[in-house]
Amino acid sequence: MTDALSNRYAGLAARVYELDKPIGRSFGDVEFYVARLKDCGGPVLEPAVGSGRVMVPVLEAGLEVVGFDASPAMLELCRRACAARGLTADLSVARFDDFDCPTRFAAVILPAGSFQLIATAQEGLNALKRFHDHLAPGGRLILDLDPVSAVLAPPGPTRRWVDAAGEVLTLTEERVDSDLLNQSVVSHLRYDLWTDGRLTGSELELFALRWWGAEEMRLALSAAGFTDIIVSGGYEHGRPPRRDDEVITFEATRP
Repeated sequence: MTDALSNRYAGLAARVYELDKPIGRSFGDVEFYVARLKDCGGPVLEPAVGSGRVMVPVLEAGLEVVGFDASPAMLELCRRACAARGLTADLSVARFDDFDCPTRFAAVILPAGSFQLIATAQEGLNALKRFHDHLAPGGRLILDLDPVSAVLAPPGPTRRWVDAAGEVLTLTEERVDSDLLNQSVVSHLRYDLWTDGRLTGSELELFALRWWGAEEMRLALSAAGFTDIIVSGGYEHGRPPRRDDEVITFEATRP
């Protein structure tokens, strides 16, 4: 995993995440995952559950979902969102490399490229094996990857949000490392809080992502013990990925 100071999603970062990706906002993934899990015969695990953007709609669809995240701030947002809708949230603080649960799940889901928060190939392989071991026989792992082009794209301009209290939050990204050998990029993310035109808060954190090739992920899933691997593009289940797809989804089964 990355350093403990990286990818924290705490403080201003959690506030920005809630404004930018509110509960139910979909990139095509919410509808896709709800449909793929429709006939799921048991509980679902969502690692890196965040604020519950996907978890809450899946709960509302009548499925049982367990979630974990390394960020207590994000889990608090998720708990609040669930409570506001009368939903029961089974949430805990954990990381990809230390989560453990006696439940064996019917599905494990990682939407929106959250698997790419794992910093190295070996840690990724270890996580896939842990997902495999936490699935019941016949259980499915479904995960999204961003294409390499998206991970390597240069940072865009400063982004801006206004919250309900009228405070302005801005996010500026600066790429500080592109490690082509280890297939990772690291950025400085600066979050600023502005109140009545004055800068009243600022936070800087490292944000690391690793990209995976489609064939590399297929081989990794096989090495972890998965079978019946289906690779789909653009949230069209079973449609082979194309070069212009913004997301690639893998679905694999524990025998």
